[in-house]
Amino acid sequence: MPWIRIASGGVAIAIALLMIILGGWYFTIAFGIIVYLGQLEVFALTKAKGINAAVKTTLIVSQVLLMSAHIAPPLTDAILSLAGTCICFYVLFQPKFATIADVAASILGLFYGGYLPSYWIRLRDWGSDLTNLPLGGYWPTDWHLESLPIGLVHTFLAFACIWAADIGAYVAGRTFGRTPLTNISPKKTVEGAFCGIIGSLFVGCTGAWLMQWPLWWITGPAFGTMIGVSSLLGDLTESLMKRDAGVKDSGTLIPGHGGILDRTDSYVFTAPLVFYFITMLLPSLPGVWPGS
Repeated sequence: MPWIRIASGGVAIAIALLMIILGGWYFTIAFGIIVYLGQLEVFALTKAKGINAAVKTTLIVSQVLLMSAHIAPPLTDAILSLAGTCICFYVLFQPKFATIADVAASILGLFYGGYLPSYWIRLRDWGSDLTNLPLGGYWPTDWHLESLPIGLVHTFLAFACIWAADIGAYVAGRTFGRTPLTNISPKKTVEGAFCGIIGSLFVGCTGAWLMQWPLWWITGPAFGTMIGVSSLLGDLTESLMKRDAGVKDSGTLIPGHGGILDRTDSYVFTAPLVFYFITMLLPSLPGVWPGS
């Protein structure tokens, strides 16, 4: 099983790298597919609890939200409110009397499954006016760091921190993990969580140094630690939902990993934190910011 997990994880990373490099509508459409499949798994978990969420409506408005994140990012927050209104309207006017759980699960699917991931699209598009492919895509002709779109570089750095956190936690947990972290996910250990955060911290610090962030010796470790902790919380949140629904995995799409949610849960809460850290915090610090 570990070899199957490693192979499928390698394929997933290769696809993610291609998405990040191409950007534009390539990144948006690919992300839309991932969100769609992930939301199906979220609603499968709620259905296992006997909850009747507004599945079709949520899936549709979530795709509109993701497209708005690419076309007009400032409108995304407004569309979230409108999307929530549409979902509530649909749920409340069903022939069967709706419950609080039906409304809550529908909004959860929208916020957790659609809105939070939209920040990755905003980040990849941020400051990226370099295009040399149809559909706003980009393929590097010069692989030097300073020649690449800033959104591409920072999206890759954030993903690399998550990969380091996941790999570090998995390897350390299996090798010498002994102390249970939480009853929510019995296989997770304190040792694994600590090593995952350290791995993310190291990658964040290295990336900050290479890109010469302001106060990189502080912002780099802070960035890596933030991602390490938020990716762990995302993992535990999905574990909580699976435990409540009484299932081991959210799906069977990815060999050795389970479903889409099992592979992407670390990215959900991380997305807005990374976006605002890079676009708001770093430019406010003293020093030369490469995004200016």
